[in-house]
Amino acid sequence: MIPLNGKKFRTLLLASLFCVSFSGTSQALEVGSKAPDFVLSGDQGSVKLSSTAGSVVYVDFWASWCGPCKQSFGWMNEMQEKYRAKGFKIIGINLDGKTEDAKKFLAQNPAKFTVVYDAKGDMPKVYGVKGMPTSFLIGRDGKIIFQHLGFKASEAGKIEQEIKAAVEAKK
Repeated sequence: MIPLNGKKFRTLLLASLFCVSFSGTSQALEVGSKAPDFVLSGDQGSVKLSSTAGSVVYVDFWASWCGPCKQSFGWMNEMQEKYRAKGFKIIGINLDGKTEDAKKFLAQNPAKFTVVYDAKGDMPKVYGVKGMPTSFLIGRDGKIIFQHLGFKASEAGKIEQEIKAAVEAKK
């Protein structure tokens, strides 16, 4: 057993409660359903999902305390660079209660994609997020193509196949 100081214990407790809070108040979105629109602020200003119509969008819900989220950032940066020219965009929705925590994380794990902040945690409820990270691939028509919970390097190829198929589909 690893001893936890007060701060580590509170962080782990809040993280656990945060994940659990999603499960009782949300319903997962169905593949083929319209992705709910949102307007959230980020370091580059306000971002509205519906303004990305015509692009393939990967919406990723993440938090600074999430280990698999940290692992996914390098991969998402790579995907953004690889498929950008084909109309692919990534929007990372940070769910930390304090934006400062997200900014510390981003200083160590830079994002080459759009990052917005949802400190109130409204969008996980709308999207039916059950754990961290959760991602949604949204087609050019605004409909959900694919949903994925968690991140493992061993699954990255499968997710990339979904992205590649979406960006190469007829417009």
